Amino acid sequence: MTQDRHASLGIHRGSSATPGRIPRIHTLRRASRFAVGVIAVLVLGAALGVAGRLAQSRDLQAATRRQQAVYVATTVVHRARAGATVDLPGTLQGYFESPIYARASGYVRKWYRDIGARVRKGALLAVIATPELDQELQQAVADRARAAAALTIARITAQRWAALQQRDAVSRQAADEKRSAAEQAQAALAAADANVRRLRALKGFQRVLAPYAGVITRRSVDVGDLVNAGNGGFPSALFHIAQIDPLRVYIDVPQRYAPSVRIDEPVTITQSELATPLHGKVVRTARAIDPVTRTLQVEVDLPNRDGRLLPGAYVEARMPVGATGTLLAPDDALLFRAAGPRIAVVDANGRVRLEAVTLGRDMGRTIEILRGLHDGDRIVRNPPDSLADGDVVTVQATPTGDRAQ
Repeated sequence: MTQDRHASLGIHRGSSATPGRIPRIHTLRRASRFAVGVIAVLVLGAALGVAGRLAQSRDLQAATRRQQAVYVATTVVHRARAGATVDLPGTLQGYFESPIYARASGYVRKWYRDIGARVRKGALLAVIATPELDQELQQAVADRARAAAALTIARITAQRWAALQQRDAVSRQAADEKRSAAEQAQAALAAADANVRRLRALKGFQRVLAPYAGVITRRSVDVGDLVNAGNGGFPSALFHIAQIDPLRVYIDVPQRYAPSVRIDEPVTITQSELATPLHGKVVRTARAIDPVTRTLQVEVDLPNRDGRLLPGAYVEARMPVGATGTLLAPDDALLFRAAGPRIAVVDANGRVRLEAVTLGRDMGRTIEILRGLHDGDRIVRNPPDSLADGDVVTVQATPTGDRAQ
């Protein structure tokens, strides 16, 4: 029975391999479990490594985005309104500015004042040697002496002939001719006197004098230079002189603002080299618009007692303007593209929109915008050339709005 059951189960008592099969099965099972564990550990390690690399990649991308972020400064444009001011370029000029030419021909014997010298009215600037004029004056004096001698003899002759005519020794006609000759001699003497006075006056011009108190701004001659009388006889004037207190500031006001300019209106003058602004007032206008520039020339007088301001310098004048309704934008907001000027407008989400604009008058630091912007638009100042439509920017602290608000 037992043998039959064993036989049915396939177990043979006499087989020597049966006892070792069961341990081998257990060994294979343990090996398979170990392999599965190793594979699981490897898969987990790989997953952790990939996750770490993904996190590093995300951090790197975020850092790159932060580094590539465009930071911009913005300002808000507004329309010019009543009580607003506008900054306009101006030029300083001396209250008087004069080129000084020679009035006597000759050569420069000596000059006494150089550039930058302060001079009083009538100060001696140079002396011109005039040998030809000296000879002309000597000849004129001799001619005057001859005319005086001729007058003397003509008078004596006329008196003698008048006495003879009274005794009927000569005709009345002859006596009248002698009297006329004496009068002609007297006229010739007067002409000789006038010529002597003229030449002596020209002789006085050999001393070149300052016409008014001021500063010598240019010296164009040196010792030995030949000069001719009159304007343009020498390639340039002998000297240039300017009165620097007060100074005149000439400002070209655009036609749009011309009606708001008033005489005695205060004007603030600024210069980058000076820490404090100066104050002047409008003294006169041209009362006409220049048809070429469409501007009104305005003159502002500016005191300059300490001499800090120099003629010819560039200044900026801040003038009150009336309500014109014109949008004013800073000139550093312009982008010049092939299709025309553009201004970058930033919306509430920091997204850029490049708007085509039509420009008006240049006001110095600001410029008129006739079309393309709206009151209250936030625009980018000093935009980079790479800025494009749709770019997202980071807005820095907003500076004060444009100066012509």
